[in-house]
Amino acid sequence: MNLRKPLLLLISHALVALAGFAGGIYALPILTAPEAPEASALAAVAAKAEYRGEFVRDLADSDALHWGEGIVTLGNGAIALEGKLAPGPDYQLYLSPEFVETEADFNRLKAQMVRVGAVKTFDNFLLALPAEIDPAGYTSVIIWCESFGQFITAAHYRG
Repeated sequence: MNLRKPLLLLISHALVALAGFAGGIYALPILTAPEAPEASALAAVAAKAEYRGEFVRDLADSDALHWGEGIVTLGNGAIALEGKLAPGPDYQLYLSPEFVETEADFNRLKAQMVRVGAVKTFDNFLLALPAEIDPAGYTSVIIWCESFGQFITAAHYRG
């Protein structure tokens, strides 16, 4: 009995199923993302911002699927991004006492960071900054994919 044809069919179908699953993981956050915040809301936060930083694409652990770009502002009880993030699942925003740009550095400092909240939009975002979190106690904003333990981007905003 020739097993070559059934084996090739099994392998090809498994590869297609795997590609479909990976595509679904990538597309689902885009399809389920809420509407981006209004430009006026972002401008209001930026106008009263105490701190400002910039997400750039060329960080050490950023790549074609994990990046951010734009201006992030902190102040008046909010954190806002006027820019873009690569889409992905389970993004969390952290404030860090040190600037990090690698997964290893993030994991080393995670106990000293504070998680602000989930980032659910990829073209701009606006997150409430809880009153008990003082951004003056930190220096950087980090976007981290909690599900996959993946560094996305970071911005240095203070000294």
